[in-house]
Amino acid sequence: MTFDQFTTTLSQPQPPVGIHPILQGLWYDAKEQWEEAHNIAQSREGEQPYDRLHAYLHRKEGDRFNANYWYRRAKTPFFEGSLEEEWNTLVRQQL
Repeated sequence: MTFDQFTTTLSQPQPPVGIHPILQGLWYDAKEQWEEAHNIAQSREGEQPYDRLHAYLHRKEGDRFNANYWYRRAKTPFFEGSLEEEWNTLVRQQL
């Protein structure tokens, strides 16, 4: 699946079947279903991609303190770009 194909699925009522859980979380996030995305991030805490998603979600929420904690857990520096840029980066990393 390409980035463009993935973003096209945002018009659907459910995420595409069979995509990686991180992509599911980002899909839910784009659909303003933060809690669903957060549940996915929490489902496998301690694994870098999930901790990275967790960091992004708390940054988007506006909780920089908590986001910093998750960026450190993910061994990733705080993302200095826009939230849209970070979302795009995370999606592309999973495709």
